[in-house]
Amino acid sequence: MLLPKKHEVRKPTKTLSGVTPIAVMVYPRKCPHGACTYCPSLNVPQSYTPKSPPVIRAEILKYNPEKQVKSRLKAFKLMNHPTDKIELIIMGGTFLSYPLKYQKNFVKKCYDALNGQDSRNLEQAKRLNEKAKHRCVALCIETRPDFASEKHIKNCLEFGATRVELGVQAIDDEIYKKVNRGHTVKDVIEATKRLKNAGFKVGYHMMPGLPGSSMKKDLAMFKEIFSNLDFKPDQLKIYPCQVIKGSKLEKDFKKNKFHPYTQEKILKLLIEIFKIIPEYCRVMRIMRELPPEFIIAGTTRISLRKDLDEFLRKNKSSIKEIRFREIGFALQRRKKINPKYKIKILRYNALGGKEFFIQAVNKENILFGLLRLRIPEKTFIPELKNCALIRELHVYGQALALGKRGKGIGQHRGIGKELMEVAEEIIEKEDREKIAVISGVGARNYYRKLGYKLSGNYMIKKLKKK
Repeated sequence: MLLPKKHEVRKPTKTLSGVTPIAVMVYPRKCPHGACTYCPSLNVPQSYTPKSPPVIRAEILKYNPEKQVKSRLKAFKLMNHPTDKIELIIMGGTFLSYPLKYQKNFVKKCYDALNGQDSRNLEQAKRLNEKAKHRCVALCIETRPDFASEKHIKNCLEFGATRVELGVQAIDDEIYKKVNRGHTVKDVIEATKRLKNAGFKVGYHMMPGLPGSSMKKDLAMFKEIFSNLDFKPDQLKIYPCQVIKGSKLEKDFKKNKFHPYTQEKILKLLIEIFKIIPEYCRVMRIMRELPPEFIIAGTTRISLRKDLDEFLRKNKSSIKEIRFREIGFALQRRKKINPKYKIKILRYNALGGKEFFIQAVNKENILFGLLRLRIPEKTFIPELKNCALIRELHVYGQALALGKRGKGIGQHRGIGKELMEVAEEIIEKEDREKIAVISGVGARNYYRKLGYKLSGNYMIKKLKKK
């Protein structure tokens, strides 16, 4: 790789949303339920291939989490990206199904790498990270709906996690049976509710084009997850079904029993899906980064998201989805931005609780920052008794180093503080005594400055009674 010029940020899109993402992969291990029909089994982490970029990096480093984190920090530094605010993503399998001792050690080693020193235990590693050079401001764990029990969620909190991505794929029990998914739609609903009532931001992995589905059925499922109070995820990753070498679906394809959607059909479906995605949801990714030589059938076009965005903008489609509206991507298109923003509040109900989606947007609905506030019906976490939950606070724009003053619009201009003040005003009208923030350990000091104190695994502030 050619080194960038002075002050040039190589691959700026990687940090356009305000954080620097570092993905680390767990060692290969078969899923407890077996394998889904679409999932390859190739002696690497389940659902991946030997030549997938994150697998190659992880294998070279023998799946050592500390070495993986250090390697990515070095790569981002070489590309001139700031590495102060890290979003850590644990991937490669159903992490919460691994032995608990392995899970704790894996997360501890990630913090040790960010801290630049070894800790005695996980708690010490987290405390050190509060003031470290590379602070973990968000931590994401991927799991299955049947591995998101109260016990699993409490473990996630102990790790410092703030987001959980569920492998949902579809919301149809008949499809689950066809693909040997090993869980039910009821599991999805219950997992989503538990996670939201613990303050987590919840993402769904969705897979249109599975055996037993159709274009019509897929679109209906996406409509369902945003209209039915039992779902309403905060984020999506959309991975159209492909036939991968080493999967059972490869045999079905060769027997003419299954055919994936063509690229044209997928694009047509995605256009309709994006029209119904509400403004509180962000589509993190479309398409998995799989090497073409492992794809037996199905589209190999990795840049499908770019094609989709270009089509939607060219046709001036009214799209509310978050990433489509972010300030960082608008600036990347060299768009002139009106810096004057207003606070916009969307209220909706989901899974027995009230949700307030608070946004800083300008007249063109370009998004500067957001806050997710939940008033839960009940919770199983003792320290959350009588609490309102702030599940996410995020200011968008090119990531900036800690302490660096933002120029113009974007990060470090006081938007986050303003969103927090609006949330507190809303909570004062609700019958709650306290506010709890699910905070990445590296962001705790930010909330301390706003009057919050650490209680258990949350930053909590007691409201003043008027």
